[in-house]
Amino acid sequence: MLVDSRARKFSYLRLSLTEACNFSCTYCLPAGYAPRDPGLPSELGLSEVKNLLIGFEAAGFSKVRFTGGEPTLRKDLTEIIAFAASLPGIQVRALTTNGWNLKRMAAAYRLAGLQALNVSVDSLDPSRFRMLTGRDRLSEILDGIDQALGLGFDSVKLNAVLHREHARDELGLFLNYVRSRPVTVRFIELMKTGKGAAYRDAHFLSSGEMRLELLRQGWRPVERSISGGPALELSHPDFLGRIGLIAPHAEGFCESCNRLRISSTGSLRLCLFGDGNHDLREFFQSPEKARELPRQLAQLLRLKAPSHRLQEGDTGILGGFSEIGG
Repeated sequence: MLVDSRARKFSYLRLSLTEACNFSCTYCLPAGYAPRDPGLPSELGLSEVKNLLIGFEAAGFSKVRFTGGEPTLRKDLTEIIAFAASLPGIQVRALTTNGWNLKRMAAAYRLAGLQALNVSVDSLDPSRFRMLTGRDRLSEILDGIDQALGLGFDSVKLNAVLHREHARDELGLFLNYVRSRPVTVRFIELMKTGKGAAYRDAHFLSSGEMRLELLRQGWRPVERSISGGPALELSHPDFLGRIGLIAPHAEGFCESCNRLRISSTGSLRLCLFGDGNHDLREFFQSPEKARELPRQLAQLLRLKAPSHRLQEGDTGILGGFSEIGG
């Protein structure tokens, strides 16, 4: 397993399959997705994605999450999932999606070997959902989630970005939702990006306020597993589901980092809010070349900073989350 100068162990790959997205969320793509400039590098093809997965398996990565943009816009996603499942070292295959195609494709993804599903659902109020995402699809997305719950996924989670003006209303709606469903709803603090700084400042709410409210209602923190993600999860004996809180601005947030990110064009991002990309596309041109990847990753990890610098207002080169999937 690869380690950095802070002795952090890296076993989790977040792979963006496309920058394209068919939603226009206010905090990410308020004007909608603009097609890539033809002069820019193309997104990774199927053979390159397969070689990439071979290389990261050789480097000791046991979990891969397919992100975007919206990864289900790729027509070869099912084949990509199935290939990842054929690699014995890739023990966990996960997907983050806006859920637009979930009702139709959840069964196919599960059959291909997908184990974990994260669905972005920023509101359970239909009109507010439409306002935040630009799409009137909440009912269809929730039907797809209910269908996924019957398919035996190891994990089904909902992601909701916190907005201070309606956080209290949404908390009540989501608490009702998890009362009878074995899902985790994770509230994520708005993160500042190069294109979204003003939006974040106008709508930010600290997850600490929600944590205090949950504790007041009898929710209690769940002990994090060694391989657990960044969310603080809470449970309640009267609810089947859980509530999670993700606070990227909190002190110590980066201490347990175990993930690397690859963009849809094959560049490594050592930190979501880091200063640069490292082009690795040459290693994805053949299985033989991909097996040289562990040595290259080991060298690049020496450059990984101890922490992001969000507290100082430095968001790195991240323009928006559609670029690399958060």
